Amino acid sequence: MRFSTIFSVAATASTALGASLQQVFNWGANPTNIQFHIYVPDRRATNPAIIVALHPCGGNAQQWFSGTRLPQYADQHGFILIYPSTPNQSNCWDVHNTASLTHNGGGDALGIVSMVNYTIDRYSADRSRVYVMGFSSGGMMTNVLAGSYPEVFEAGAAYSGTAHACFFGAPGATPFSPNQTCAQGLSHTPEQWGNFVRNSYPGYNGRRPRMQIVHGLQDFLVRPQCGYEALKQWSNVLGIPFTRQVQNSPSWGWTTELYGDGTQLQGLFSQSLGHAPAVDEQQLLRFFRLI
Repeated sequence: MRFSTIFSVAATASTALGASLQQVFNWGANPTNIQFHIYVPDRRATNPAIIVALHPCGGNAQQWFSGTRLPQYADQHGFILIYPSTPNQSNCWDVHNTASLTHNGGGDALGIVSMVNYTIDRYSADRSRVYVMGFSSGGMMTNVLAGSYPEVFEAGAAYSGTAHACFFGAPGATPFSPNQTCAQGLSHTPEQWGNFVRNSYPGYNGRRPRMQIVHGLQDFLVRPQCGYEALKQWSNVLGIPFTRQVQNSPSWGWTTELYGDGTQLQGLFSQSLGHAPAVDEQQLLRFFRLI
């Protein structure tokens, strides 16, 4: 899960309009000493939306900033991008500890939510349009945040991730962890998976985030079954049953798994893709309803 060579390093990378990735200090609660970088386009929208973009193991904010075309779309549409970065656990997100898996419990999750709250206050961002996406360890944390902080995120997209609380109780969700049961496709019933989410925020009865799960069927590091287990989890949590499978959708070699009408939950699986970030920005932003 180490991806430090996948993306070019762009510590002060800029887009054509001149905006650049900037580090923020002293933004609020940060129990695990993670880092906060932000990209605010020169022409941001009134009450802009926010996307939290989470790097993989071995990565950092600068690399993930240059790893997708989301900054260019932020320039076009005026939304703000938050790039958290963790220096801990071989730059892997804390997706296994009780703190991150508990609403207001602490951990990396609380630090990321603090970044969101800072951004909303600082830039008059739209609290109802906050989204999260990530790859590998970032995809795992995407599911954790959606489960632990459902009131914060309107939707999430997890690329090559695992279900919320899949790594709970494991020694650590790092490339060097002796316990890789979760990444190999740990299976639970939909109800069991759903209970992990519900138990992260007992008594919560509000809206739950819409979810998009993306996985390569040739992924031997985080097995494809992890994607299907995440779909079982969110199907149970959202109360939306599987309806149909569409071959060669959204493009040739991909299969789309639709739950309900697909607007609240969908899975996308590539026949040829391994463990790699396959971020189709337009498709992602359409699911987020930002374009």
